[in-house]
Amino acid sequence: MKRIPLVLILLLAVAGCASTGNAPPLATVDRVDLDRYAGQWYVIANIPYFGERGNVAGRAIYRLRDDGRMDDIYLYRKGDFDAPERSLEGIAWVVDEQSNARWKVRFYWPFTFDYYIVDLDADYQWTLVGHPSRKYAWIMAREPRMEDALYQHLLARLDELEFDSSALKKVPQFPEQVGQPGFQ
Repeated sequence: MKRIPLVLILLLAVAGCASTGNAPPLATVDRVDLDRYAGQWYVIANIPYFGERGNVAGRAIYRLRDDGRMDDIYLYRKGDFDAPERSLEGIAWVVDEQSNARWKVRFYWPFTFDYYIVDLDADYQWTLVGHPSRKYAWIMAREPRMEDALYQHLLARLDELEFDSSALKKVPQFPEQVGQPGFQ
C-alpha cells in the first residue's frame, strides 16, 4: 500500500509535465518509417527528470503491434551497473499519421506524454526526441557509444530547435562512464 501514494505522486507530476506552456510549435522530421525505427535505442543523453535521473544502461525498445500501436519498453539499472536490470513497459501510438513523427506514450493509465521525433539520421542510427514544452529531450542511438563530434552536432541541433542543450546529461552505458564529467 505504501507504493500507491508514490505512484499517484509520480502520475500527477507526469500530468503536470504534459503542458506545453507558451513554447512555439515544435517541428518534427517529415517522415518516419516505423518499421525502420522499431527496435532498440540506447539513451545517450537526456534532460534528467525524476523517471530517468540516476539510471544507467538506459535503452528503449519499440515493437510494432498488430493493433497499430507500439510497445515502448524502457530498460535500465538504477544507480549502478551491479543493480538488477529493471523494465518499464508502456504503449505508444502515432498521432500524426502523415509523418509518423508525433506520438503519444503511456506508461501509467490514463496519463500520456508527447513524443516528437525532431531529427533522425537517414540510416536510422541516431534520433533526437523532444517534448513540445522543450523541457524534455533525448539523444538516442543504435549503438551505446557515440562519437563526440556527432554528440556536439546533435546538441547544436537541439539548440536550433530552442531546447536548452546545456541541460542534457549523458547516460552512462558503460561502468567507466559513471561519475565522469557530463554524465548523470
